[in-house]
Amino acid sequence: MPSSFDAFADFRMTGHKVIITGGAQNIGAGIARTLAGAGARVMIADLNGDLAEKTAAEIAAETGSDCRGMACDVTKSEQIDAVVAATVAAFGGVSTLVNNVGWGGRHDDPTAIPDDAFIASYKLNTISAYRMSMACLPHLLKEKNPSITNSGSFSSAAPAYDILAYGTAKAALNQMMVSIAHLLAKKVRVNSILIGTVMTPGYADAGIDPAMQEKLRNPDNLTGRPGSPQDVANAFLWLCSPAAGWVSGQTINVHGGGGVVRLFGS
Repeated sequence: MPSSFDAFADFRMTGHKVIITGGAQNIGAGIARTLAGAGARVMIADLNGDLAEKTAAEIAAETGSDCRGMACDVTKSEQIDAVVAATVAAFGGVSTLVNNVGWGGRHDDPTAIPDDAFIASYKLNTISAYRMSMACLPHLLKEKNPSITNSGSFSSAAPAYDILAYGTAKAALNQMMVSIAHLLAKKVRVNSILIGTVMTPGYADAGIDPAMQEKLRNPDNLTGRPGSPQDVANAFLWLCSPAAGWVSGQTINVHGGGGVVRLFGS
């Protein structure tokens, strides 16, 4: 007997107009693909404009949704404004912002991190999300299910001295976005996802050596495996979609449950 109840209806993104930063590859591309697959129109904004366009074309061909890409250095306000303007021109507005862009390398000597490294990390991982959010805000306020969802990091909530500049910038992002959720209460939903170990080429780019990468592939977490971009994208789909219409101001762990705790050791 056919069902008259569609349990997935609220997860569909038809009519939504998305900007995702850092969406040309890795986790960001997975999020863009998943939101487009749910029916959203998606603008990928990435420092690598050529790759953003290529990824967008592949997603459009696979999903049938309108997906576009363009270059954007999120540390430059004029380029943020250009992305928002292009999205409004193409899609008629912005309903959904995913602040995904972020990066941080290992420190050779965590006791001698230069000021410039902290400042650069804060500009990329924290300030850029604020600037993009505020640039989108006038358009978000016109939409039915407006949301801002951020890619945070588990390193922001756990000791991580080897990536100290990155972890502290992401910790600042957590506080900022909870505050913005209260600032925009009853107007725009704002949430963040603290992402754990997801094996992508980005680990090598960040200076993680092969031995450590192999260890990360076999984590001692509650699920017994590292995450995939799709694991993270599924969480973003929930938070961006009407299915999470009663969820705001939250910082949610998506990290395989974290490390296994054994009171008496292994």
